[in-house]
Amino acid sequence: MNEKTNFTQGRILLPLMRFALPVMFAMFLQAMYGAVDLFVVGKFATPEDVSAVSTGSMIMMTLANIMTSMAMGTTIYFGQQIGMGKTKKGGEIIGASIALFLFLGLVMSVVIPLSATQISQVMQAPAEAFDKTVQYVRICGAGMIAIVAYNLIGAIFRGMGDSKTPLMAVAIACVFNIIGDLVLIAGMGLGAAGAAIATVGAQIISVICSIAVVSRRKFPFEFHLKMIRFQKEIIRHVLGLGLPIALQDFLVGLSFLVVQAIVNTLGVTASAGVGVAEKVCGFIMLVPASFMQSISAFVAQNVGAGKMDRAHKALRSSIAVSFVFGFTMFVLAFFRGSLLTGLFAKDQAVILAGAEYLKSYAIDCLFTCFLFCFIGFYNGCGNTRFVMAQGIIGAFFVRIPVCFLMSRWEPVTLFHIGLATPCSTVVQILMCFGFLFYLSRKRKKS
Repeated sequence: MNEKTNFTQGRILLPLMRFALPVMFAMFLQAMYGAVDLFVVGKFATPEDVSAVSTGSMIMMTLANIMTSMAMGTTIYFGQQIGMGKTKKGGEIIGASIALFLFLGLVMSVVIPLSATQISQVMQAPAEAFDKTVQYVRICGAGMIAIVAYNLIGAIFRGMGDSKTPLMAVAIACVFNIIGDLVLIAGMGLGAAGAAIATVGAQIISVICSIAVVSRRKFPFEFHLKMIRFQKEIIRHVLGLGLPIALQDFLVGLSFLVVQAIVNTLGVTASAGVGVAEKVCGFIMLVPASFMQSISAFVAQNVGAGKMDRAHKALRSSIAVSFVFGFTMFVLAFFRGSLLTGLFAKDQAVILAGAEYLKSYAIDCLFTCFLFCFIGFYNGCGNTRFVMAQGIIGAFFVRIPVCFLMSRWEPVTLFHIGLATPCSTVVQILMCFGFLFYLSRKRKKS
């Protein structure tokens, strides 16, 4: 374990920033990955294709996030073992995780294509774009095994304190996705189907290249193919940490799907506009989202080493840096949102609809710097059940009810519907502060 991957000693902010930057670049490329699909479709295809990719990509993003969140169990457990100095157990954790996620990926690659029509019906995909949405979900669903594989690669290496290898995997996928989009959509006119094929193809190439690179690397622990097997004790720990995060992310993602379904009833323009705004949000939330992942690995190691003071200092530092960026994004997204949405659409009505919805997300930029850092902190501490609880309360007791009420408030506007998100974030932040106060009092008593 070298100094660059050991977070239990020395400075706090500089190593955290050094670790977070590759994570942020990886998330930037991941956002680019989805944004390029919408950008090329928006410039070279129809509004129906834009609507299909908007709805379909949100479905697939929700499913991919479930796997990413579940893989956080590997990141946290791995990080805690490293913090305790038990690096030799790394090979067993990797082997058990590969066996678990390989099984899950195969199941999803079969189930999602078979249920693509039903999923699109539940999402109330606009009639004009329904068949294209089904096709997009079916193609991407068949490639879930690749999505699971490269999310697991990222989780393992972040747990080791290595954020550069996941960056390499995403960079490879992004490059090949751009090439695929230009060939299949701009060149061959395949629209939403072309975007799906490019996405799956790029992920498969990324996984193959990543495995080739990783297989030549030396690790501070022993690992061989015989370790890829179901080990009940390790899988129990991984699922115990990862399932609450995955369930929370699934239900939060489900709440956003409900919002998308409500918006879809307003027509193709509103559906496409919200899809465009969601892609922009992937960029304006980059810094807090990258700290959410980074602080989990940082805190996990320090919790394993029994250094909670360093964990709390990392939380405060992350919030401070995130807020500066969040305020900048608020100003840009609220006052100049049409410039951002105009990057992903050529239809003026879609651009304006996206900008209107984006204003509500601009307000959320002021709050996510607190929420995302808190979530990363609590995940690293192993308090994943609390993370699950606050996410569910925010999604189902605030976001969905507020969205539903706003969809009935005449005149119906995308800005009012979008306000459901910052309302939810504020409630979740209050819960996070309350839980921090509870843990501090409990720690003083003990």
